[in-house]
Amino acid sequence: MHPGRLALAQLGQSLDGRIATESGHSHYINGPESLMHLHRLRALVDAVVVGAGTACEDDPLLTVRHVSGRQPVRVILDPRGRVPATLRLLREGQAPCLHLVGEQADIAPAAAAHVTRLRLPLDSEGFAPAAVLDALAARGLRRVLIEGGGITVSRFLEAGVLDRLHLLVAPLLIGSGRPGLAMSPIATLEQARRPAARTFRCGDDTLFDLDLTRS
Repeated sequence: MHPGRLALAQLGQSLDGRIATESGHSHYINGPESLMHLHRLRALVDAVVVGAGTACEDDPLLTVRHVSGRQPVRVILDPRGRVPATLRLLREGQAPCLHLVGEQADIAPAAAAHVTRLRLPLDSEGFAPAAVLDALAARGLRRVLIEGGGITVSRFLEAGVLDRLHLLVAPLLIGSGRPGLAMSPIATLEQARRPAARTFRCGDDTLFDLDLTRS
C-alpha cells in the first residue's frame, strides 16, 4: 500500500460465487443499482483496468454513463498483445485508453488518437500487479479500479496490492460456471483472509465492502 494511492477492485457475482456461466454469459448477474454503483466507482477513480480476456469477451466501454462524473482513463492489460483492434476501447474515443502490452509482444502501432501504447516487462504469469500500479501512478493515475475479470482481480488480490474489494452479490444461484476469485489453495481456515467488512443493500443485491488494509 502506498500513501496517496488507492487500488480498489470490484466483482459482481452470484450467491455461489460465479461471475458468468460456463459459456461466459454474464449480462446481467447484478441488478441496475449495482450497475450504478460500478459507474460511481468509475467516476471516482483516475483509471479503470480490465484484463485482455474480459476486454475480448465483453467488449466493454468502461465509461461513466449511468451517473454524472468524469471519465477515467481506460486501461487494458494485454501482456501478449492479443486483443483485436476492433475492440470498442480501441476504436471509440469517449475517454483515453492506455493499452499495456508486453515488451516482446508483436503488435501493430496504435491507430486511434485516444490510445496510448505502453510496454511493460512480464513475469511468469503476465504483468506483476505492483508494476502495473507503479506504471499508472507514474502517469498521475493514482486512484485505480480493477474491474475484471476474475483472474485479474484474483492476481491483484493475491499480490497484496489492493486496498479494498467490493463484492456485489446477487440473490442468484448459477450452480456452475466461472468463479469470481481463484487463488492459491490453503490447507486450513486459519490461513484464510478475514478482512474487515461492511455490508450495504444495493437494490436486491448485497454489497460487501472489504478493507484489505485491515485483514
